[in-house]
Amino acid sequence: MKKFLFMIITLTVLFSIACAQTKNKENKNESELNWLTNLEEAQTISQEKGIPIFVDFTGSDWCGWCVKLRDEIFSKEEFILYAKEHLVLVELDFPRKTKQSNETKAYNENLARKYGIRGFPTILLLNSDGEEIAKTGFQHGGAENYVSHLKELLSVQSKREL
Repeated sequence: MKKFLFMIITLTVLFSIACAQTKNKENKNESELNWLTNLEEAQTISQEKGIPIFVDFTGSDWCGWCVKLRDEIFSKEEFILYAKEHLVLVELDFPRKTKQSNETKAYNENLARKYGIRGFPTILLLNSDGEEIAKTGFQHGGAENYVSHLKELLSVQSKREL
C-alpha cells in the first residue's frame, strides 16, 4: 500500500511539474513577441519589411474575449511563429484597472475613433500607410485556425491589388 501511495504522489508531482513547464513555455513564447504601442513606429517597420500591421484594440484587464484571444491565440506557438515573420504587432489597450498616462489614453482613443472601433477585441490589418486591409476579432478554433484566417484575409487583399 505504501508503494502504491508513493507512486501516486510521485506521478502527481511529475504531472504538476510538466504542466508548469508547459505554461512557462507559453508565457516565454508570448513575451518573445514585440508588441508596439505606437502605430507610426509600426508603419515605419511595415514599410521597411514589406509586411502588414496587426493592430489589437483590447481591454486587457476586463474584456473576457480579449483575454481568450491572448490566452488561446497570441500565446501559442503557431501564432507566435507566424507573427514574428509576417506581422508588425501593435497593441492599443483600453484597460479599466491598469493605469495609463493621459497621453496614452488620448492616443489610443484617437485611433479608435479614426478606425471606427466599436467593441473589443477588434483586430485591424493595415498596410504601411495605415489603410485598413481587413477587420476581424476573436475566432474559435485555436491558433492554427487563427493564422489560417489571417492568411485568408491577407490573400484576399493581395488578389485585389493585382
